[in-house]
Amino acid sequence: MNDVFLNFLGIALRAGKIISGTELTLQGIRNQSVKLVIMASDCSDRTKKDLTNKTNSYAVPLIDNFTSQELKRSIGKERKVIGVTDLGIARRLIEIMEN
Repeated sequence: MNDVFLNFLGIALRAGKIISGTELTLQGIRNQSVKLVIMASDCSDRTKKDLTNKTNSYAVPLIDNFTSQELKRSIGKERKVIGVTDLGIARRLIEIMEN
């Protein structure tokens, strides 16, 4: 499951359908362009709180099952927060996590 999810996340990056970084992702949640947030399980408590509050208030799904190292291997960048901007890709990633 993890490998399939991370591989698909890499495909989403190459398709240009993700944004990365806390500030960009929060901005994307506010303007409703982000359909799914992926947060590293080892990010700071403040980041976790900010993102959890924002995703709850805007009803954006949040996945926090992966470490920052796993996300780095998937997208090739040192990021702890990723926002998926494509609804179809977001739905597929959620589907992968549920199976």
